[in-house]
Amino acid sequence: MLMLSEQACIARIKNRECFHAEVADGAFIVKIDEYTPVICAAIHNGHRLRDELQKSFLLTKQERYFEEDPYTDELISSFPIQLIGNDSRFEYDLNRAKTLSTYFKTAWNKQVWHKPLSQKQRSKSHRKHQSFYNVLEAIIEVIETEFKNAIVFDIHSYNYKRIEKDTPTFNIGSGQIDVERWGRVVNYFEKQLNQIELPNLKVRAATDEIFHGRGYLITHVNSHFDNTLVLPTEVKKVFMDETSGDAYPLVLEELKAGFKDAISETAAYFMRRYGSKKSVRKADILSSNIGAEVINLDKQLYSLSRHIETLNFINPVNLTAQRNKFLKRNSYLSPAFTYRQLDIDPYSFREQLYKLPVDNILDAGIAQLYRHVIDNLANKIDLLTSIGTDDFIYNSLKYYGEPSQTDIANARFLLHLKPENNDDEQYLSADQAVAYFRQQASDWGLKCRVEKSAKIVAKAMVNNDKALLLINKDASFSNKEIHAFAYHELGIHMLTTINAKQHPLKVFSLGLAGNTYTQEGLALYSEYCSGSLTIARLQTIALRVIAVKYMLEHNDFVKTYHALLNEFELDKAFAFTLTTRVYRGGGFTKDFLYLRGFRDVLALAKQGSIDNLLVGKTGLLDFDVINELVERGMVNKPKSLFDLSYKESGDTVLDFIVNSLY
Repeated sequence: MLMLSEQACIARIKNRECFHAEVADGAFIVKIDEYTPVICAAIHNGHRLRDELQKSFLLTKQERYFEEDPYTDELISSFPIQLIGNDSRFEYDLNRAKTLSTYFKTAWNKQVWHKPLSQKQRSKSHRKHQSFYNVLEAIIEVIETEFKNAIVFDIHSYNYKRIEKDTPTFNIGSGQIDVERWGRVVNYFEKQLNQIELPNLKVRAATDEIFHGRGYLITHVNSHFDNTLVLPTEVKKVFMDETSGDAYPLVLEELKAGFKDAISETAAYFMRRYGSKKSVRKADILSSNIGAEVINLDKQLYSLSRHIETLNFINPVNLTAQRNKFLKRNSYLSPAFTYRQLDIDPYSFREQLYKLPVDNILDAGIAQLYRHVIDNLANKIDLLTSIGTDDFIYNSLKYYGEPSQTDIANARFLLHLKPENNDDEQYLSADQAVAYFRQQASDWGLKCRVEKSAKIVAKAMVNNDKALLLINKDASFSNKEIHAFAYHELGIHMLTTINAKQHPLKVFSLGLAGNTYTQEGLALYSEYCSGSLTIARLQTIALRVIAVKYMLEHNDFVKTYHALLNEFELDKAFAFTLTTRVYRGGGFTKDFLYLRGFRDVLALAKQGSIDNLLVGKTGLLDFDVINELVERGMVNKPKSLFDLSYKESGDTVLDFIVNSLY
């Protein structure tokens, strides 16, 4: 971070330069990533006292923190223009007029100084107060010149335990706001604040309930500018222990994300109403530059985790031999699968994973996305280290979950349908399938390899790290089925593998939290869009849900195999594959996610575009952040091979079936 004088800082602002600096000997911070009509200020965030004042200062650290506004800088950390106070309000209070900004001897009924500050000491503090407002004026002048109007979010926090009545989580002070002119913006901001959700807390926003916005910052701006709205906002200190100053990290993280949405949505509304552009989105409020701290973390995370591919370790290395043995011996002795050895030190991996500097990421949404990924990877390494042990099933439940009663009901519904008649269908061999997929990949312009494999359980599988489509050497495909697999494996799994490599952020190659559920749901949805989804295919997906259910109930390969074989009159080889899928590793629950993912992606597609899910190995959990990153230009708009917008297939029976899933 730069250290600039007030004059140097103002010169950069007048030249429309972006910079991040401490100003006036570090009295306050100015951060400008882009020039937008939105300014965020946390003027009481600071805790510093200059050395010459420390000797005379009487309050303890806890007493000082009690009246200061710790962590308010974090609430505005996502925004391009920030002004943050570093000095304590006990030295000079930026929300009081300059001559009143230094406390003579007492504040809040407590003696602050051993003896009153001298005129020289007060003058030094007043100069820093003046510097802050000179810089603020310079920023607003530039913004009003460029955008005609500006909006300032003046963020504070307040102590509530000493207040006996119920108080709002957020209080907007409108006492100095021209409500006839700006009242709709105030109401809109209150509405957005009311939508914030915090863990184990009831959230309520209000206007003028506790505070009325009588501070000096809005007074100063109102007296100097005609086209700038200041929104003084007090946040109840529910995110910290107001006495000790210790933060509650989980609440603070959610509050940061909620504030980002509330401020950006309100600012976009302000710009649509008072600016020249009428189609402003919240993403337009935020910077389009990827911070160096994000790039640094992303590189470290990718380097650490790029080779952790679950299916590379979970597929048995002796699958063919065990299948032949099982099917030849009347199917009453469970296979003894063996697995590839894990070439990762899990202890070192976890240690490095949790040392990654996520706290350095200023943007709340992006920080949350990376936290989700890190937690997901920690669960994945637990899963991989327990392959072949009794602990594997519990780690699988933690990582993938288990089918709900709704999932099972949907599966049973599909399995009660009358099977399709496929007696006259012709089938392609694995060699013919390889040729077909290679030609389809070429037609779609996908640069990838297609090869046969004896080491996979599924008919086909994409190796993301190598951009390689593997075809089971014993598989055969009907004409309609191979068309569906092309859309599923190449059109989604391979496409998202290739798309992910086009972005500056490699996290989309690693996979976001919930990417299995999302990818498989998206892949099945692509089969539906292509007209190749069949009732038989849906019934196969439904059988996987039941197989997971039986695996969890039986914990016995042979019992599950025979239950599936007999209840659903399955081919022996197919029943073996179905059972192997859910017992590999020691109890693999992933397979129930296909049907749930399809249902949820279908529902999402009915609401609007889902194209941005194609940027890489995405997850529905972070879909809003993904959309935002694309809109901000931080991630490239994904390439799509076919139309993913929802429309009925034209097959009235199939449409009725998929729309009956709940």
